[in-house]
Amino acid sequence: MLPTESTRIPRRRWRIAWLLGIGVLVNYFDRVNLSVSKEALTVSFGITAVTFGWLSGAYSFTYAALQLPIGVILDKFGIRRVGRLSTFLWSIASFAAAISSGLTGLFGARLLLGVGEASTFPANAKAIGSWFPPEERSFATSINDSAAKFSSALGVPLLGMILIGLGWRWSFVATGVISFAYFLLFWAVYRDPLHDPHLTETELAYIAGKPAAELASTPRPPTPSFTSLLRQRKVWGLFLGFGAYNYTFYLLLTWLPSYLFASMKMSQMQSFLYTGFPWVVATITDLAVGGWLTDSLIQRGFNPNRVRKTILVTGMTFGLGIFGAAYTHSTLTALIWISISIGGVSAAAPIGWSIPSLIAPRASVGTVGGIANFASQISAICAPVLTGYIFQATHSFAWAFAVAAAYIVVGIFGYTVLMGPIEQMDLDSA
Repeated sequence: MLPTESTRIPRRRWRIAWLLGIGVLVNYFDRVNLSVSKEALTVSFGITAVTFGWLSGAYSFTYAALQLPIGVILDKFGIRRVGRLSTFLWSIASFAAAISSGLTGLFGARLLLGVGEASTFPANAKAIGSWFPPEERSFATSINDSAAKFSSALGVPLLGMILIGLGWRWSFVATGVISFAYFLLFWAVYRDPLHDPHLTETELAYIAGKPAAELASTPRPPTPSFTSLLRQRKVWGLFLGFGAYNYTFYLLLTWLPSYLFASMKMSQMQSFLYTGFPWVVATITDLAVGGWLTDSLIQRGFNPNRVRKTILVTGMTFGLGIFGAAYTHSTLTALIWISISIGGVSAAAPIGWSIPSLIAPRASVGTVGGIANFASQISAICAPVLTGYIFQATHSFAWAFAVAAAYIVVGIFGYTVLMGPIEQMDLDSA
């Protein structure tokens, strides 16, 4: 039977949301570790700004290459099996970076990290779609998405202290140990809803919007072809929006400590500490606006499409604030503009990640999530590499920030003009 208003709904589904959030936190410790280590790697291996840009993008080469097939793999083999293999691989990659004897080994470790972490966000989008009803997905998504921001606020200072105290290799050992611990936790905890022995029929019915017995007997719907999904305007709108968001995100993820060190003339430790401020703002807006506010308004009866589109587009518009940091010489002004920018796109991010489960047929959520994340990882490659070239040529970050702002305009176009209403695609009429 379906739960009524007086029925107390158990909350086991939130255990999964927090599990995924911990995974993203650990995931991004691995990613930001390289930006923390830039100056130390310059001493150890004599790298230039351009080399660092390519090294920062190396992770995303394999990550991006796997985004289109990983969605299909997730839809075929499931989150649990793919997730176990992925978490094991990314822990091995951190240990490999720690023992690398030169740039070749470090590049190889970053490429392996991209393989291991490739399934994370498409899998999380699919898991949230399976474990939560639509009116709770934004906050559930914001828990794991905000962890990507909080990892920089927490991880950059902590890894910076390990690096300064013990050396850059030990900072990679630390992330390897944390990653392996998460591999064990994921192995023990994650199950799909129908296979979780502790999930009650009441909660399962609440998640699915239908009685548990009916859900178990519902035949699996046909899976749309990959090419039919690529023909959808909504998918291309999501593609551009994701790409624009992640360009700004990765520019700041990989270069913000170096920007504060080189342009604002901070010490290395100061750059690590001040880097945390914009990411704290991003964590708050991700959870409070993109997550809690979105679901709260929808649960109070506001039009779901209008709520999601308003917060999505408004957040991306605030992302244009990165251009405000382009020419300032004031540390405070720069941090304010950067916080406005990353806070805005972070408020939009949980909605962006909930979109695949809202517009795609149930059997294709992983595939659509993979397509969207492929766009974001093309940006994750281009942002650090292009920024490296721009900085080496101009000795300034002004043009790098301007490029990010221009791409955000393209992303807003994708979300508003191409994607249209956030509702399931009508593949038959298309």
